[in-house]
Amino acid sequence: MKEQKFGTIGWIDLSIPNAEEVKDFYAEVVGWKPEPVSMGDYNDYSMLADGEAKAGVCHKTGINSDIPSQWMIYINVENLEKSLETVKAKGGKLLTEIKDMGAYGRTCYIQDPGGATCALFEPAS
Repeated sequence: MKEQKFGTIGWIDLSIPNAEEVKDFYAEVVGWKPEPVSMGDYNDYSMLADGEAKAGVCHKTGINSDIPSQWMIYINVENLEKSLETVKAKGGKLLTEIKDMGAYGRTCYIQDPGGATCALFEPAS
């Protein structure tokens, strides 16, 4: 796993009900190559350009069932709990509980005071 710098966008993905159709849409529109990522009984997709993962297209189910259907950026933070306390103190909202992403780290989806959403991501150490 490559090192993640805090304060940078570490990933972008799309969680939607029709991931199978939409992965093919982006493959045709922008030239990404879908690569299946096993989620047990279904696949999500890493979208590759020049053999490197650039984004994800995911099914809106399981851990992703409560994520807004939109392109979501994941902003790396050093301490997720501290960042979430600041979100609340500065007028933002937590949209989900903290989600454990296994060996990758932890994330929480938020809404800023202007209504925009993103995910804060604390990479695993």
